[in-house]
This record gives sequence, C-alpha cells and structure tokens, in this order.
Amino acid sequence: MIGVSKSFGGVQAVAGADFTVRAGEVHALLGENGAGKSTLMKILSGEVGGYRGRIRIGGEPVRFTGPADAQRAGIAMIHQELDLVPALSVAENVFLGREPRTRLGVVDRRRMVRETAALIERTGVPIDPRRPVEQLRTGEQQLVTIVKALSHEARLLIMDEPTSALSAREVDRLFAVIAELRQAGAGIVYISHRMEEIGRVADRATVLRNGGVVAEFDARSMTAAQASEAMVGRPVHLMFRATDGAGEAVAVTSGAADLLRVEGLAVRRSRPGRRDPAGITLRVGEGEIVGLAGLLGSGRTELLETLYGVGARGPWDGRVLLGGRPVRPRGPRQALELGIAFVPEDRRIAGLALEHSVLANTVLSIVDRIARLGLVSSKRERGTARTATERLGVKLASLHAPVGALSGGNQQKVVLGRNLLTEPRLLLLDEPTRGVDVGAKAEIYRLLWEAASQGLGVLLASSEPAELVGVCHRVVLVRDGRSVHELNTSEVSEAEVLAAAMGQGAVEGLTVGGGG
Repeated sequence: MIGVSKSFGGVQAVAGADFTVRAGEVHALLGENGAGKSTLMKILSGEVGGYRGRIRIGGEPVRFTGPADAQRAGIAMIHQELDLVPALSVAENVFLGREPRTRLGVVDRRRMVRETAALIERTGVPIDPRRPVEQLRTGEQQLVTIVKALSHEARLLIMDEPTSALSAREVDRLFAVIAELRQAGAGIVYISHRMEEIGRVADRATVLRNGGVVAEFDARSMTAAQASEAMVGRPVHLMFRATDGAGEAVAVTSGAADLLRVEGLAVRRSRPGRRDPAGITLRVGEGEIVGLAGLLGSGRTELLETLYGVGARGPWDGRVLLGGRPVRPRGPRQALELGIAFVPEDRRIAGLALEHSVLANTVLSIVDRIARLGLVSSKRERGTARTATERLGVKLASLHAPVGALSGGNQQKVVLGRNLLTEPRLLLLDEPTRGVDVGAKAEIYRLLWEAASQGLGVLLASSEPAELVGVCHRVVLVRDGRSVHELNTSEVSEAEVLAAAMGQGAVEGLTVGGGG
C-alpha cells in the first residue's frame, strides 16, 4: 500500500499511509482507537473505496470495487466486530454466499458441515458446525469468524483484534494456527491492543497515529513503552493505580459494609447451551472492585446477566442480597430501579443503538429522570450528554453523530457513561476494555476508581490477568458456573491468576471466603 489516503466528509481517516506485508510474515498494525487501522485494512479488503494511493498484490497493481474482488485476489479479513448471521448455523455462516452444491444444483449441506468441522478442528475448540450461531457465546462466535476466514485459504489474512474475546487457551491455539499459515507462505496483518501478544506472534510492527504511519519496529524486540509512546505521541505510563485529576496516586480502600452478597446462587432448568450459575458465592463491599476470572464458557457472563435480570429464567436456589435486602431483578428496568447497572461484553449488539446519535445513546437510561411533565428539554438533554462525554473524554465530531461512527474505545466510553449517569449502587462490567487502546483503558480505570471512591461497588469480569490484578481488590475464580477460589490481588501475580483460572498452580487450595 503506497501513499493511501481516505476522508469521510471533513475527517481524514487515513493520510498518505505506506504499508507492506511479505509472504510468510506476521505484520502487526498498532494505534489508538480512531488512528485509522481498521479503515486502512477495509480499503485493502475492498470494503472501502474512493481512496487515493496505490495497492499492489504480488507486485501487480489492483483496485478493488468490493470485498468479492479482494477475496478473488486472495485477501480475507477477520473483523473486530462480528459479521455473522445469528439465525444461521456455524457451517452456513462459514460458507455464506459461496455454498457448495451437488450435481443437481442444490446446496450440499453435508459437505459444508464436513469441511467446517475440519476447519474447526484446526482451532482446537469443539464447536458443533450445525449449531445456530445465536446460541454461541461471544468468544465462540469470534472463533467462527476465524474459521470463516480460514476457509478462504487466503494468501493475505487480516486479523482485527482476533483474540479480544478468547481465553488464554484459545489464544494459544490461534497462535499455533497462525504459525501454520506463516509456514505455508501466507502474509498476516495482526491488529491488537494487547502488547504482550505482539512480541509472541509478530515479526514487524507499524504504528499509525492520526491516519499516518509514525513508527516501525522489530516486533520481537519492541517494548510496550515504545509502542505506547508512538501511538499517543507522548510517554504513557499505564500503571494500574488510582490517580486524581492531576495524575497523583490516591489510596482506594474497599468498604467494610457489604453491598452485594451472593450465597449459593444456582439456576435450575435454564436454557440449553448456557453455563448458568451452579453454585456462586461472593461478596462486593461498598467502594470495592471485585474481579471475576475464568476461561471462556466458565459462567462469568451468565452470572452478570442473571444479576441484571436478563439471563437465566429458571428457578433460583440460594440468595442475592443488595444492601442486606433480598433481590431478584426481573429485567433491566427493575435492575436500574434497584441501583444495578450493566455494561455488556458486546457493546455493538447489546450496549448501543448504532444508528442513533451519541446524544440519544448517552441519555437513553435516564430519560424519565431528565423529563419534566413527560417532556424532555432538548437543552437539558444536550447539557447532560455533553457533561458525560466530556467527563469520559469521548472523541466525537458532534453529539448528533451516529454512535456507530465512533471508534471502539469511544463507543465503550459512551456505554460506560450512560450507566454511570443512572447513579448506580452496583456496576456490573463484562470485558469493559475489550478492543480498547492503552489510553482509553487508563481513562476507564480512572473512572472506575473515582466511582469506587464514592462508594460504588463494581463486579468486573475480564480475561486479562493484568487488569484483574491491577484494578481489583479481590478476584473470584469461576469454573463451570461455580465460584471455586478467591484471591487477594495484593498477594498474587498475574501468572498465578491465569494458572488458577485454568485449574493449575499453587493457588489451587484457596477457597471462597470473605477476606481473600
């Protein structure tokens, strides 16, 4: 890619970028949310046209008019945001638009299932190719998009945050598949915000800032500090510690009083395919951040959904106490009335109305609160939204712009800001920094510590051991829908949390209790 530029209206998304990928190479593409990474790759994959500059594949000039042209040239892209049809099966999604046919011209479903099963086997994660995608968890759906890309047998594979919803075990298997592809001579573009992955999987790294290339590194010797500084244009010290507005460290201690207490929570006769609570015991104190650790499918998400009233529908065993009073939310409205807010794992499907404005998405949960006599003042609505977005540092052209046009990190800030506007007592977070750059992560952590210092209780599910150890006071390990261990984060390392989540290591003997 030579001198590639692309504008959307008055916004310069890509500015004269040069980018090269060699056969048998993994080339990491880094940058903050909104730096232009996804746009540059959508140009390469034929999804975005109307650009300036040149593209050569195998030395030959190309200019794609759509994704089909790029696929015929041997280019496949795994998107950060899942592009699957929920009602169709795994196999139907993998071969969507290019279904194999029998001699009679009808779709050969047996061949689709057989070939999909063979591709799934390469990932090392058992998924039934006949199962509807809507029944899969987000991490499993992410694996389906990877299988779909592998089915193209591409000479150039673009991976946009491929591990954002995967557990450590699935990440290891994906890296093994990448090694196979590299050995076969494929070129791979690897986009990720997880610095620890880059050195493991990539050969070179290119950094984008404001749509242009600002640095290139040998990925195997590049440090996280070097990459972060190039991404934001200044030194970044992403330390897991609470700071005030001036950046000075402040002490954050958990309250002695219980805010949330879950005692032996189990759900009977729930929907098939879900890992619903099967024996959860934990507590969250006032002003305390408690983490949930566990592998993909361990039941972390289902626990949060159950507490918010959108998960399991079967009878309950055990109790949930909020502020000492038994509660069982029957849905989001009742949960919000009780003071429980929830930031879901998939912001684009469950957290935002993408076609609506930033303003509408920000005030969505508090319309009743800012209304007078049933009417909402436009001035009051704008003022509330502006205050929230400025507090969270949301980068946007206008409050009236569609929220779907924002970068992933800014979308996540809008979801978090809307939930904080409800002034909750308990905030439930499912992978709150998935696909978010280091700068946005630091801002989200600051907001959580600030809210906790004012008495808010937080229950945070995360796949990142560094996040759990650095942000949380305690971590509860969940396995097969059960709480099996509790760790005091001041006494364990990231490696120990990961080992415990996988059922390994010296922390295996710890049990769930009140004090860690």
